[in-house]
Amino acid sequence: MKEILNCILLVDDDEATNYFSNFIIEEADCAVHVKTKQTAKSALNYLADSGHLNQQQNTLPFPDLIFLDINMPAMDGWEFLEHFQEMEKNLPTKPTIIMLSTSLNPDDKEKALAIPAVAEFQNKPITVEMIHTIMDKYFHP
Repeated sequence: MKEILNCILLVDDDEATNYFSNFIIEEADCAVHVKTKQTAKSALNYLADSGHLNQQQNTLPFPDLIFLDINMPAMDGWEFLEHFQEMEKNLPTKPTIIMLSTSLNPDDKEKALAIPAVAEFQNKPITVEMIHTIMDKYFHP
């Protein structure tokens, strides 16, 4: 039986990208829930709320996998990761974080991979093949 994640969290300020990413995740048939947050701050709030509520048997799904955009207004992906690392010890589990970008700057990839919370750096857009590779690498025994 194919393993399906409980929840994937998309963090990207671009509505069209989120729509496309949701469609691809549905095509890959890899998650029960897909949650989308258009700001890093709302994603951090979701993580805090879902982590806390899950411990009380609530139904807000905690993400197994996070696709995180780098370039967002107000708080970017780098700032999200700084806050995430502070809250990580209070979370019920550690989600796998994949940083996404349209940037071709090798410094972005190097910077991302130097952060312990980041599993991978991938270029947009999300593809079914990318999701299958991530699933095989991080979630299949």
